[in-house]
Amino acid sequence: MNWGRLLQRHPSAFLLTAQLLSLCLYPFLDGRPTSRIVFGACAALLLLLTVWVVNRSPAINRVVWVLAAGAFAASLATALGGGAAMLMLSSSLEAALYFYAAGALIAYMMHDQRVTTDELFAAGATFTVLSWGFAYAFVACQAWNPASFTGLIEPERTRTWLELLSLSFTTLSAVGSGDVLPIGAGARVLVMLEQFAGVGYLAIVVGRLIGLTIVRYR
Repeated sequence: MNWGRLLQRHPSAFLLTAQLLSLCLYPFLDGRPTSRIVFGACAALLLLLTVWVVNRSPAINRVVWVLAAGAFAASLATALGGGAAMLMLSSSLEAALYFYAAGALIAYMMHDQRVTTDELFAAGATFTVLSWGFAYAFVACQAWNPASFTGLIEPERTRTWLELLSLSFTTLSAVGSGDVLPIGAGARVLVMLEQFAGVGYLAIVVGRLIGLTIVRYR
């Protein structure tokens, strides 16, 4: 099998598969900051590769690589004991990287009036990328203000990465499980922004893809 050709044809499928696989592996890494940072760095490399394939603009790729290099360096510093300030910096850079990649994927899906199979995979991949981006934003917010979030279990402690990622998924999908709640002002603003992004993504991007797909089959 020619993996290079397959990546060229369906880069978003690779990204979506990697995101879902990493989601299954996170329970084994939760509570181990060093392992999560290393695993997150590997996921970021695949994210960079996907952005490079779906968007050949040199300017966009330069911005993505700068964000990735800064996020990776700050993550290593955090793993070596950089403290809350370095965790906030690394998480902010990772959030920016994921948001930028989500924008590139949305531009990829919106660039013409034809829906390809990979663009349908991109719709799912963009949802996971946005979820990861807001989860990193939650981590940065919690590093800035440890009392940003509370939960049903041990409400006084800071929330783990997996708890904040779960909050991000439920917020973006408008499900809202309620086991983790934002109580700080910054956390509430981030949650509201994610709710707005989730509704807009479903209404504009996913709705457009469904409409174009129906028109094509008709």
